[in-house]
Amino acid sequence: MVRSAARSEPPNSDSSLRRRPQLSEDVAVHVRNLIMSGQVRPGEFIRLDETAAELGVSVTPVREALLTLRGEGLVELVPHRGYVVAPLSRNDVNDLFWLQGQIAVELAIRAADHIDEGVISELTEINDQLQSAVELGDAARVEELEFDFHRILNRLAGARKLSWFLLGATRYTPATFYSTDRAWGDTAVANHTRLIAALASRDPAAIAAETRAHFDDGAKRLVQHLQAMGIWG
Repeated sequence: MVRSAARSEPPNSDSSLRRRPQLSEDVAVHVRNLIMSGQVRPGEFIRLDETAAELGVSVTPVREALLTLRGEGLVELVPHRGYVVAPLSRNDVNDLFWLQGQIAVELAIRAADHIDEGVISELTEINDQLQSAVELGDAARVEELEFDFHRILNRLAGARKLSWFLLGATRYTPATFYSTDRAWGDTAVANHTRLIAALASRDPAAIAAETRAHFDDGAKRLVQHLQAMGIWG
């Protein structure tokens, strides 16, 4: 579900972006993560100068990023004042994960038609490495391996447009929120193990159930986190 070591920074920060964001999309990824993880709240302003200084870039890519996020409905422009974080409801979060899950289920079921022992071995090896990364608290490696695991299935499905839509939907997943959460990591590894077994047996019902459970768990954790932060009062 997520794309991207224990850090000295706040658990939801992205140290690589804080050092060297180069493009407006890098800034957009960073600000999306802040919004979706609740580090900036609905109604709070995102200041161009402050964001540029924090990320070590000029104001131009920040302005371009905020224009992109405005088009996505994550921020709103207040005339003469700047950009403010748009409202974000529980339903918004649940809807995002519902959409991801719907597409991922279809891709996983299609991928099962092309599963062989080599693919099962590759998925198992990635999952074993993921377990090690979770145990070590290596968040960057967790994100990389989680992405690699699902990329294999998405490619096997042979549905480029569906895969593209899924990639677009997962932009709103605050990756570092999950990759720094040991409990999520343990759950993801266990889920992958069951999914691999379902794929090996070509059981579409089990494949769908395990894939759906992965995204349902992600939605539940994020909603609980945002609730605990008082995002919804």
